[in-house]
Amino acid sequence: MKLSNQIPLPVDQARAWEALNDLETLKVSIPGCESLEQTGENQFELTILTAIGPVRARFKGRLMLSNLSPPTSYEIDFEGQGGVAGHGKGRATIRLESTGREASTLHYSAEASVGGKIAQIGQRLVDMAAQRMANEFFSNFKKNLDPQPADEDEAPKRDFLGLRWRKKGSVESVGVSAEPNK
Repeated sequence: MKLSNQIPLPVDQARAWEALNDLETLKVSIPGCESLEQTGENQFELTILTAIGPVRARFKGRLMLSNLSPPTSYEIDFEGQGGVAGHGKGRATIRLESTGREASTLHYSAEASVGGKIAQIGQRLVDMAAQRMANEFFSNFKKNLDPQPADEDEAPKRDFLGLRWRKKGSVESVGVSAEPNK
């Protein structure tokens, strides 16, 4: 199976690189990720719970980064075991490209093979599940690049003048903040 795509990111290349190497950002971005731990230099173990067609399994896997070229690219070799559900292994190439002051593009390509029950499901279903997981990962990753305030009252609200209103009546305007007249 082969996957490739490019995803525009709302942050510069340095911030995107930082996020791609942050375990917490990756853990909350990987669909079904239960654990992600560094086991050595550029080596990681993870556990994910996923479903591919009718087969639902917990996969334990290893990731190894190689050919690191900060803040531009690296390769990931991966392999995982899902018990009776089967196994998978492959390689992905990640490349970041600066596309502006606060923008970059993430390019990725991956090749993987699977065996066991998941291979018996059929290549088309496995390919669709892999594409769905990749799309979900990058959607989550983009959201986690610029987290919104958890409390809706903390999120700035703009009025027709472009002023941002925050909790307790404070007002902000392009780097200036002021309290309303009493």
